[in-house]
Amino acid sequence: MKKYLSGLVLGLVLIFALAACGSDDSSDGNASGDGDGGKLAELQDAGKVTIGFANEKPYAYEEDGELKGEAVAIAKEVFKNLGIDEVEGQLADFSQLIPGLQAGKFDVATAGMAITPERCENADFGEPEIKYGEGLIVEKGNPHNITSYKDIADNEDITVSVMSGATEIDFLQQEGVSEDQISEAPDIPATFSAVESGRAQATTGTEMTIKMALESADTDALEFVEGFEQPDIEGVPSYGAAVFHPDNDDLREAYNEELQKLKDNGEIAGLIEPFGFSEESNVITEDITTEELCQG
Repeated sequence: MKKYLSGLVLGLVLIFALAACGSDDSSDGNASGDGDGGKLAELQDAGKVTIGFANEKPYAYEEDGELKGEAVAIAKEVFKNLGIDEVEGQLADFSQLIPGLQAGKFDVATAGMAITPERCENADFGEPEIKYGEGLIVEKGNPHNITSYKDIADNEDITVSVMSGATEIDFLQQEGVSEDQISEAPDIPATFSAVESGRAQATTGTEMTIKMALESADTDALEFVEGFEQPDIEGVPSYGAAVFHPDNDDLREAYNEELQKLKDNGEIAGLIEPFGFSEESNVITEDITTEELCQG
């Protein structure tokens, strides 16, 4: 009887031990599958992606409670094709988009942000989505006759107001404009205010941004400089792209794959044209990669 009971106990112990081992194997399998599928799987499970944007029309902005813009239109289409239908916007100053991404405040930054070597050190860009040039706004009548960045560099009495974190700060300096001539502001309306008040004599930004902002501002005190001479420097034209956290390679790679499909089938033009862009001027036709742009 004792031998029988001992054998029975031993048998039960073995059964429980095997069951436990089986449970562990099953758990490990889930951890390496659905439970450990990376950022893309996380967003697909939630069905929602949070996008950081800077309220810069026509790239990414909020209107009547809805997130709009060319960069947003592209991102929405890409994420829809990835099975993520809900897009939630998270407003931030342009200069805080990459820090916010690093801090995990949002999953991706979509603001038509130009790919530059400096920015590539702090975040991972998707492949280029759109290209664009620069624009200039001055006091009505252009009393200082400013038609290029070099005109600003040649007149130390001219101050130019620029949105903080914008690539135009570097472009101006490359064209010889001194740091003392550049004042930074948190957004486009603030740069307009600086010119209107006389604290600055010009403001600059991407052509479409400041042209549309001026139309919305409804002011007679400023004018867009037609025939602005584009700076012949590295970084012009600029190539805009979505930005990702360096740890989220799976999300960025999947995004790039869907983006390439939109490029191949010619859908990009249809997505950006409602926001004032054109296939001729803004769709990327040359074979240029983010890796090349990050290397300068």
